[in-house]
Amino acid sequence: MAGMEKDTPIPTEIRLHQTSRQLELIYDTASYRLSFEYLRVYTPSAEARGHGPGQEVLQTGKREVDLLQIEPVGTYALRLVFSDGHDSGLYTWDLLHNLAVHADALWATYLEQLAAQGLSRDIDNSVRSAGSACGQRH
Repeated sequence: MAGMEKDTPIPTEIRLHQTSRQLELIYDTASYRLSFEYLRVYTPSAEARGHGPGQEVLQTGKREVDLLQIEPVGTYALRLVFSDGHDSGLYTWDLLHNLAVHADALWATYLEQLAAQGLSRDIDNSVRSAGSACGQRH
């Protein structure tokens, strides 16, 4: 099945913690808490990841983003709806597990990229194409 390796762990429970702005993934052998900001920054959407290497857009200004809704997509992914209007990334079980297991290293890489480019977690400096609907509510 697309988005799911044969041995991908699937959470037995998913908890949304609005006050601490974290999504908790509980597996048989471990649990992980991922911040809404971290999940938004590492969205798998083409808008942020591009359609190939070198097309990535560093996500900025997401410190205060909230996770408004979690929607299952078949048996292989979740669609997360964020308060900035972003809702196009499908978080497969593979991706969520990878984000959970490698959270410290990925977050450190993100912070290094922000610092190297003089960007902020508080100010959205990302460049969006004129046709992009992310972050725009109608």
